[in-house]
Amino acid sequence: MSVAPKIMARLNILAITVATGRIGYVYFAGHQLRDWGLSITASKNPIMAASTTRKWLKLCHPDVVITEKIVRSSRKGAATRQLIEAISSVAAAALVNDVRVPRLQRYQNKYEEADALTKRFPEIQPWKPRRPRLWESEPRNMIYFEAIALALEIIDGGRWQRL
Repeated sequence: MSVAPKIMARLNILAITVATGRIGYVYFAGHQLRDWGLSITASKNPIMAASTTRKWLKLCHPDVVITEKIVRSSRKGAATRQLIEAISSVAAAALVNDVRVPRLQRYQNKYEEADALTKRFPEIQPWKPRRPRLWESEPRNMIYFEAIALALEIIDGGRWQRL
């Protein structure tokens, strides 16, 4: 075992993701998924996103905050990008490590990814969304699985697919 996995096993990690109309988080104590939540209000504007992030920081006491690194090919809009910036700014001001990670697509779709993640973290099974019909919007619980995937990029060094 290298030094990095030993260090990661002791860190408290808060991964925060932003999607249209919601912001969600997952909290890991080492490699253990401990808590998750979402806020619709936080997605209204950067001020609300910052305020909610401060609450989550007080609740979880993380060593590391992980947010999405926006890459050129991202379809994230300007408003979502502003929310991510607000979250990262709060983390930096709170003197926790702010890590930005690109959101990589490791499965054919988000629903296959959610299936794999519930196998690894069965405690989140009740929140696994069903695949929507073509005319339905993405289920709001999908935000948890996006946050878990983002956290695993750091926790497992990107080696989590199909584990």
